[in-house]
Amino acid sequence: MSPLLATIIFTCVFAASHTAPQEPLQAWTEDVVSYSGFQLWSATPRNQEEREFLLKIRQDYELEVWKEARSHNSPVDLLVSPDFQTELKLRLADAEIPYEVTISDMQTAINNENPNVTDSGDEYENRKMAGRFKRYLAAFISFFPGEDYFTKTQQFPYAYGHKMDWNSYHRIDDIYGYLNYLADSFPRLVQLVSIGSSFEGRPLYVVRISSSSSGTKPAIWIDGGIHAREWISPAVATYIIKQLVEEPSNERLLQNVDWYIMPVMNPDGYEYTHTSNRLWRKTRSSTGARCRGADPNRNFGYQWGGKGTSRDKCSEIYHGANAFSEPETRAVSNFISGKANQIKVYLTLHSYGQYVLIPWGYDVQYPIDYNDMKDLANKAASKFRRYKYTVGNSADLLYPAAGGSDDWAKSIGIKYSYTVELADTGNHGFVLPASFIRPVCEDFFPALEVFVDKVATLKV
Repeated sequence: MSPLLATIIFTCVFAASHTAPQEPLQAWTEDVVSYSGFQLWSATPRNQEEREFLLKIRQDYELEVWKEARSHNSPVDLLVSPDFQTELKLRLADAEIPYEVTISDMQTAINNENPNVTDSGDEYENRKMAGRFKRYLAAFISFFPGEDYFTKTQQFPYAYGHKMDWNSYHRIDDIYGYLNYLADSFPRLVQLVSIGSSFEGRPLYVVRISSSSSGTKPAIWIDGGIHAREWISPAVATYIIKQLVEEPSNERLLQNVDWYIMPVMNPDGYEYTHTSNRLWRKTRSSTGARCRGADPNRNFGYQWGGKGTSRDKCSEIYHGANAFSEPETRAVSNFISGKANQIKVYLTLHSYGQYVLIPWGYDVQYPIDYNDMKDLANKAASKFRRYKYTVGNSADLLYPAAGGSDDWAKSIGIKYSYTVELADTGNHGFVLPASFIRPVCEDFFPALEVFVDKVATLKV
């Protein structure tokens, strides 16, 4: 390439980078909910009588339960308003039920959770400018005989900037920007599929990762972000995507298996946790009442409306007006139903508790192939090194919860359907500091090899 030609290219890139429109700032449309003075308590019932006492306290004070389990000596995590703390301390002391305050001020924990968020900065701007130069260079070279734009973009895999890292939790625009970056930069490997729109009009994206275009290989589905406040879930899902697409050492995981990954199934709720209410759980749909949204993991159409759900529109476990009433769950069910013969493993990522949960979840019932499912889950859990996961039936280990996505996936014929409750076990709960993102992601990823090896033996 001549010096004159190089000068022209650099001049064009410089001009384009300095005339690009600035990204608009996110508008704040609602007051921010403060959790100043709220505490997370972990109480440990030692027998059935104490469990019933805790249940009555929860009902009397309308306490939000963050975690519970069926067995005695398993802690129950409760979010306690400052209005009730003095009285509840006395009642627990009278009942001689041991408890500890795991988070002394919830708002402080929220403020400290995500200190290094990369919303903007010189690093991203520099990366974006470099990417713009590479795109223009690839396009220019395509004019020469024997060269084509597609080939050249494949030689510049970082031709599109993005803001994602795994040192902080990211907003939905950052996540979607990263998915578009991958689709643009690796078109032979990544297809970004919009399967519908959320209630507030955000696209619902599924990333298809495949080394072939035939769609005849068995597949693994992974989703995250069903519950809005479980930020570690989309972080792990996007980390998996990065490893599969951008790390050549993981090419083996693509040879015999396709992947469908949906990092954020509930984008409206997820964005709302960043702008207005960090502990929001549900979708953001209109219910016709003062309370918005439904619990998407009670909205799937298998045993809908059963145990562990509520008809109360203000409840955290409101199951919706009917099965698949939420556009998010409806879009997912339509997409997966069309590929049920291809998808052999369904993994839905949640937090917290460190469990690999097996259907059925609607009640303490076991599928006929439960032992086979448990064997595979135990093999996967054996790959974890930093965090220990408990494997077992959802309703037996925790509590019945009808209308869950894993039960529904199992009901339509996806044999290996699991819910994974990610770290931690309760010290931070849903407000897991960003410093845990990489340890959790890196610990989880090797377990996927177990599922790949199993799926590769199955026929579509």
